[in-house]
Amino acid sequence: MRILNFGSINLDYVYSVEHFVQPGETILADELQIFPGGKGLNQSIALARSGIPVFHAGMIGQGDDFLIELMKKAGVNTRYIRSSKESRTGNAVIQRDQSGNNCIILHGGANQRISREYIDEVLSDFSEGDFLLLQNEISNMVYLMEKAHERGMRIILNPSPMNEALRSCPLCYVNYFILNEIEIAQLLGGDEKREEEQIHEMLKRFPGSKIVLTLGKRGSLYAEEGMDYQQDIYPAKVMDTTAAGDSFTGYFVSGIWKGYSAKESMDLASKAASLAVASAGAEPSIPKIEELEAAFPSP
Repeated sequence: MRILNFGSINLDYVYSVEHFVQPGETILADELQIFPGGKGLNQSIALARSGIPVFHAGMIGQGDDFLIELMKKAGVNTRYIRSSKESRTGNAVIQRDQSGNNCIILHGGANQRISREYIDEVLSDFSEGDFLLLQNEISNMVYLMEKAHERGMRIILNPSPMNEALRSCPLCYVNYFILNEIEIAQLLGGDEKREEEQIHEMLKRFPGSKIVLTLGKRGSLYAEEGMDYQQDIYPAKVMDTTAAGDSFTGYFVSGIWKGYSAKESMDLASKAASLAVASAGAEPSIPKIEELEAAFPSP
């Protein structure tokens, strides 16, 4: 049983600001920092730092091979990463305010050069029971999900960013949805029900799937047919929330891969997210399993 993350690889341009810029407003940034990023890269590194083997497939622009080396150093198997001659590496413009909150603009770049031929090449090495972790920052998602389903792979989807293109994907093939309160509302068509009602609406629409709903400071919810579970956060001094969700996703998938129960996996993921928000940057803030074990020793 192997894990393939077919996901984005970005460079993050992080601007520290007093407040998020408003329409028509010009503000000065206190600082600019540049970090490796992309939800795909972040989640692969979170998986690797959790202590499990993960393969990453994705595209970068030419000249940015240092991103591959960074992932290798973290323990990610990068044999499937390719370089595009037509596009630069994807990038994100991130505003981070004084409370550590952020807002993000993405430019797909090479992430939008994922071809069907490339997908076929990569998936030919994977088979029934293997995990496929997906976000929504690469092209050809419909084809990728269809082919993975044909091979019997278990699909885990973090639908971010949520957009109309994702609605055309065969979401009925998804085994695990990991999403936040904005994404679930958008996926359900702007539904303003309470989170508990939304998560059960998801189960009705996608029978047999398992739902993880993250709620920021209010913790997270897990639901599958016949079972609900609420997970509290582990309090931390917030410096930067950029990679908290990706750390949560990576460690939750790690728990499931290791055979943990849903409750144990949610607890592990919550611990990882609490450590991530206490550090700046995306990739640099993703905790290693040794750091997590030191911060939360077993009783």
